[in-house]
Amino acid sequence: MSDAHETTAELDEAARAAEKQRQKDELYALDISGVEWRGAPGTSPEEERVEIANLPEGGVAMRSSLDKETVLRYTKAEWDAFVLGARDGEFDLK
Repeated sequence: MSDAHETTAELDEAARAAEKQRQKDELYALDISGVEWRGAPGTSPEEERVEIANLPEGGVAMRSSLDKETVLRYTKAEWDAFVLGARDGEFDLK
């Protein structure tokens, strides 16, 4: 690969990384105090469970019912990749 191609590839990668960071920054800047949290069907908010909430542009927030202050936020692309991986068994415990 020539130096010009390497530079273009590096710039493209830097631009993608900057866009991902911008999306994450926007997600974490959102006020999510009014979102609707939900857990798996058949579970109760009083029991230990994972809860998720939909965010703008397909993003998702996730927390534990035991630690409501610690909230992870995922872009649509990250969430889609996680769901596909879970369906494919990538997270199955051996």
